[in-house]
Amino acid sequence: MQVPDIIFEEFDGTRHEVAAESGESLMQVAINEMVPGIEGDCGGLCACGTCHVYIAPADNALCPPLEELEQNILQFAFAADECSRLACQIPVVDEMQGMVVRLPQRQY
Repeated sequence: MQVPDIIFEEFDGTRHEVAAESGESLMQVAINEMVPGIEGDCGGLCACGTCHVYIAPADNALCPPLEELEQNILQFAFAADECSRLACQIPVVDEMQGMVVRLPQRQY
């Protein structure tokens, strides 16, 4: 089984390349690897928005569709835009090898 490398990019451009297990959420990967900027206060229940990330349009097809609950939570996220997602709602798949996940300037 391939273990994809995911690149988390902080707002200032600092990059963290981490190994991710397929099936884990992007949020859990970031927390396990202590990536700064991902808090995951609700533990991945899609209830707080503290794992807000930006997914490039080209990588959006690798992610499950944005559901209504996630969309509602993102309305309260700092600097949310059309690329915004909650990392807790995105399971890692092998095809994410090398994918860059950008982080907002802050979570609140």
